[in-house]
Amino acid sequence: MAAMLIRVLTLTLLLTLVGCGDDRPDRIAQFQQLAGQRIDTLGKMLDNGQIRNATLLKQYTSVLIKQQPDLVPLLNELAKDGTTKGPMYTSLVRRYKELGDAKNYVDLDQQLAEAENIYQAADPSLYNDMLSDPLNVVADMSKGALGRVNSISREAAALANGAEDLGAGSQLVGNPGYGSWQTGSNGMSFWAWYGMYSMFSNVMRGPIGYDRWSSRRNYSYYNDVGRSRYTSPKQATAQKQTFEKTKKQFNSQGKKFDSPYAKTRTGSTSLSRQSTSAPKASSVGNSSKSGSKFRSNYSKNSNFRNSNSRTTRGVRRGK
Repeated sequence: MAAMLIRVLTLTLLLTLVGCGDDRPDRIAQFQQLAGQRIDTLGKMLDNGQIRNATLLKQYTSVLIKQQPDLVPLLNELAKDGTTKGPMYTSLVRRYKELGDAKNYVDLDQQLAEAENIYQAADPSLYNDMLSDPLNVVADMSKGALGRVNSISREAAALANGAEDLGAGSQLVGNPGYGSWQTGSNGMSFWAWYGMYSMFSNVMRGPIGYDRWSSRRNYSYYNDVGRSRYTSPKQATAQKQTFEKTKKQFNSQGKKFDSPYAKTRTGSTSLSRQSTSAPKASSVGNSSKSGSKFRSNYSKNSNFRNSNSRTTRGVRRGK
């Protein structure tokens, strides 16, 4: 009788342990599969002109190319954001490919969070909102001839946020798809544009220092709404390091320095439901503690099947 009781208790314990197993690897695989499918769908929609702001971006740049021929190389580069060759789409593809290697992440929590973020970032409605930044850059370059989209006017936003007008292109400062923070000879960080985007230096009001930008920046979709979805863990770490270095420099002078994301700027209009429910920009880069459970936004209402298979549809490269 005692032996039978022991066997029953042992079986019960084993079943309990199985039921409490770590489901994060399965969820990562599931998000990865869905993210791959969604990225493919997004690429086809961009190719077929089904993303509204992508279509407008192509139209806006075409108009401005005729009016400002000296900026043709820059405008052609901005027009790529309406295609699968743009920095934001190619970033999604790269992040998706990196998702398959656990060594790219500090732990399973971070890998799972990244898997969900990629899946969300490839949502057509969210991606359409994200394109409002380059689209409104072109609108600002037209000096009012072309209307802004999903954003109040440049002047109204500056007034509402007590922001400095840094010139056309300022919405892209801080977005790792277009440049990065570099350290100058004085030890302070400044914004360095990638490639053809360096032409913004000709239309902006002087070099953009991190300390100046942090306190005086205006609204942008990436910095105030989409940063949680469109920033990889490595990029978030780099952003955090720039902030911590600058804060340390200010502290050594007895000055206070706040994160550029501590305060959300005002300026968005008519964003999708997906954007209005996105995590706050200030939450990006807060790494989870090892061993803690990641709480997915979809953990309660998930329709995922118990499958470890990854997408069989190849995520496209930019054409």
